[in-house]
Amino acid sequence: MSPDRAAPPARDLNARDPNARDLNARGVASMLDHLGENVSSAEQASAAADQYVLALKRLREAEEIDGLVSVKLTQLGLDLSYELCLENAERVVAAAAEAGALVMIDMEAHQYVDRTLRVHAELRERFPRVGVALQSYLRRTADDVSTLPEASAIQLVKGSYLEPASVVFPDRRDVDRNFARLFATLMARGHSVHVATHDPKLLEGARAYVERREIPWGRVEFQMLYGIRRDLQFALARDHYPVRVYIPYGTEWYPYLTRRMAERPANMWFFAQNLMRMDR
Repeated sequence: MSPDRAAPPARDLNARDPNARDLNARGVASMLDHLGENVSSAEQASAAADQYVLALKRLREAEEIDGLVSVKLTQLGLDLSYELCLENAERVVAAAAEAGALVMIDMEAHQYVDRTLRVHAELRERFPRVGVALQSYLRRTADDVSTLPEASAIQLVKGSYLEPASVVFPDRRDVDRNFARLFATLMARGHSVHVATHDPKLLEGARAYVERREIPWGRVEFQMLYGIRRDLQFALARDHYPVRVYIPYGTEWYPYLTRRMAERPANMWFFAQNLMRMDR
């Protein structure tokens, strides 16, 4: 986090419980994300894994909440050592197996893609309930789909890291078209897909694709960010579509917010409002 920026007060997992319970009461599931990435020591990586193990313990205790967790591998030590990261990730996924929960691995900047997919593949050999995110703005993602383990859980996102034009589609329309193509390909290959976007056209396209082909809704769910397009979240839930909301917690908020602002500046007002609500 930038040292010259004042952070909001630390928010621990207990502060997330009312938000998750409120969403659950309205038919919306939760995804918990302990903010942070690119740790600089093995101790920080181990502490991050501890936070996820704690989150999974809380989810196991709160049986009424439909929750999963999302992890970043650089937060678990990927910059330091592949082996260290895999060890920490395995500890988190093992805790998830005890809780009967799914762990989703975030996809970070393009230089981490190969190692992230490798971690996912290695973990899937022993733990079925671990998935990975794919980004539609990366030119390589269509090829990456062919390397996925059978029947993977995939979170499909547009992508929000600042990347060179050589590795991403610079035009938003191309990103959106690739998102739709990737969704169809993942469905055809038998994967489960978390459609993680607030884009009404992409959401409607995915819904129509699933219903036209009579694909079980157990293989698809819609995912959105906490505080963004609540109207759309609750409307989909009222119509009995599976919806899950990404709930960040912790103190490392600055990198997260800057990526969200780069992705869509209009989102910042909604984030600011909800950060203030969550800190009260």
